[in-house]
Amino acid sequence: MEVIREPSLLRYLRWAKKFVKFSILSLLCLSFAILLLILYLRSQPLPETFVKQTTTIYAATGDVLDTMHRGENRISVPIQEISPALINATIAIEDRSFREHYGFDWKRLAMAAYVDVINMDMRQGASTITQQLARNLYLSLDKTWERKIKEALLAIQLELNYSKDEILEMYMNQIYYGHSAYGVQAAAQTYFGKDAKNLSLAESAMLAGIPKGPTYYSPFVDFERAKSRQKLILEAMERDGMLTTKEVETAYAEPIKLKERATENVTEQAPYFRDYIASLVKNKYGIDEEKFIHGGLKIHTTLDPVMQKKAEEIIASTLPKDNPNLQVALVAMDPATGYIKAMVGGRDYKTSQYNRVLGKRQPGSSFKPIMYLAALQNGYTPLTMMKSEPTVFTYDHNKQYIPSNFGGRYANAMINMRDAIKTSDNIYAVKTIDFLSPQKVVEQAKSLGISSPLQAVPSLALGTSPVSPLELNAAYAAIVNKGEAVEPIAITSIEDSEGNVLVQETTQKTRVADPVASALLVNMMQGVFERGGTGFRVANELNRPVAGKTGSTDYDAWLSGFTPQLVSTVWVGYDKNQKVDDVKEGYLSKKVWASFMESALKGQPPALFDMPAGVVSVYIDPASGKLATEHCPTPQLFYFASGTEPQDYCTDHLPPNQTPTPLPAPDSSTFWQRMGSWWKPDQ
Repeated sequence: MEVIREPSLLRYLRWAKKFVKFSILSLLCLSFAILLLILYLRSQPLPETFVKQTTTIYAATGDVLDTMHRGENRISVPIQEISPALINATIAIEDRSFREHYGFDWKRLAMAAYVDVINMDMRQGASTITQQLARNLYLSLDKTWERKIKEALLAIQLELNYSKDEILEMYMNQIYYGHSAYGVQAAAQTYFGKDAKNLSLAESAMLAGIPKGPTYYSPFVDFERAKSRQKLILEAMERDGMLTTKEVETAYAEPIKLKERATENVTEQAPYFRDYIASLVKNKYGIDEEKFIHGGLKIHTTLDPVMQKKAEEIIASTLPKDNPNLQVALVAMDPATGYIKAMVGGRDYKTSQYNRVLGKRQPGSSFKPIMYLAALQNGYTPLTMMKSEPTVFTYDHNKQYIPSNFGGRYANAMINMRDAIKTSDNIYAVKTIDFLSPQKVVEQAKSLGISSPLQAVPSLALGTSPVSPLELNAAYAAIVNKGEAVEPIAITSIEDSEGNVLVQETTQKTRVADPVASALLVNMMQGVFERGGTGFRVANELNRPVAGKTGSTDYDAWLSGFTPQLVSTVWVGYDKNQKVDDVKEGYLSKKVWASFMESALKGQPPALFDMPAGVVSVYIDPASGKLATEHCPTPQLFYFASGTEPQDYCTDHLPPNQTPTPLPAPDSSTFWQRMGSWWKPDQ
């Protein structure tokens, strides 16, 4: 039987038909699989990532006080704030098909795969901008097939979730440009001292060439190599139709002015204040270290750069250079707002980062105004008389306390509160706390802002319980504020990298003392700078009304005081138990304080300490404590809470059989004219 064979052509056609069907089916299956993969990737959220950004601390003027980045300096900016020339240069050199592909450049990928297979390793790269972004955001830099696959999938997700401009914006804010500069804004500031939006074509081409080798192509390291790379990028831009030949030549010929390289300098302005800000951010506002350093926060502070500079310069020029162990602390704030304007925590931050503004020391007699404020609210007047003489005090039934005046000097006579403050009489002070009770003084101090533990003992009147200069300064602010306490404020606001306000501080005033009593105390504290007062040695350096109080112990020298516009505290002493020479070293606290106050307020007219309603002023004969007459030889102007002033006239100086003639009430116009003598306009 003859077998009929199928013609070869028909057999081949049948196989071809099957192959076409199989290919179409396979293509459909592959397309369906790709569609499913795309839908799956589109539905999946991208991994969480934390892009490190530089936190910036601003002074009250808006000037940058410091940047925090710990080696990863990044300030993210929107694509609209990036020079178009830099965008084009980056695309031309990194991924010329960026606008056309969907995460992959298939031609580059095929070529890279061919080279990798031939060499049996992964020496050839073909990553697009999208792939590089995926790798930088989510993956390690390991050259493995597993990482390549993950990178590809993440690149697809990025393309599915973001526009090309959004991807480009993220990429240009992410990549490393060398010298701790991450992202285009930090890089533009690092290399050229300008914002990314202001870069020229020449600068853009040079900057775009750095990421390929941040050290190798750094113009700081090898300028000629950076210029060679710049030329390559300009030619790539010409190749892609972005530039003309003339534009390339002009840009390449343009002189490049690099920013002077910053060097680490721990003696920059306000280092102690910057540390204080860091402490507040973490401890008061609960922002963790990572977010503080790398969260791109904008921290707005109260620091006045001019006042701060003057404080640092005055301290440097006043304290003896041959005695570097003698330390200092200075803090100044606006009493109306609580804003800290200046802070110096020591002589040399490089040597010691310990902030003495926050350290606790015995305030000595600078604590007395707190006690006298309590006394004025509990029956005392500026004319309350007590005898200044050696005295033994007994407390807690059988304990004895024997204070003494400085230098063993006593009036051995009746003195009033005004004189006690002026001369810093210790006996008068301890008699006052004995009358009030130490516990009442503790309560008064707490209300004024003293948070340190205070011992309720008679010696508290002489400042034996340690407090910090910042605490004492806040208490003095409440006094000059007529009894309204304000919390010290160093940070006005904190914003996150997207502009959301995380912290907003506003001035909060709390009534803690009677305004009349506070005003009377302020008036008496002005006497400290009059002849015979403990601050008189620096009175000639002051061209405006000031009030304050000195304080000294064997180991500390203080002066805390104010004008209506500014309250400041200065401490001078040693970190370790070394005694302070009151004549030579103790004087320096007064010198620094007076120089700073006058310099800080330079250009501002003197401000008066005004009196609230309920205050009356009368002339007193200081010897008798009665109303002065025209015959009294040394009448003094005293202020009293209305109704507490003396009612009887002094008769000690009257001629026989003559009726007392009272002195006229103080003339306010004459007073204002007299104030003019304080004001010496700057030459």
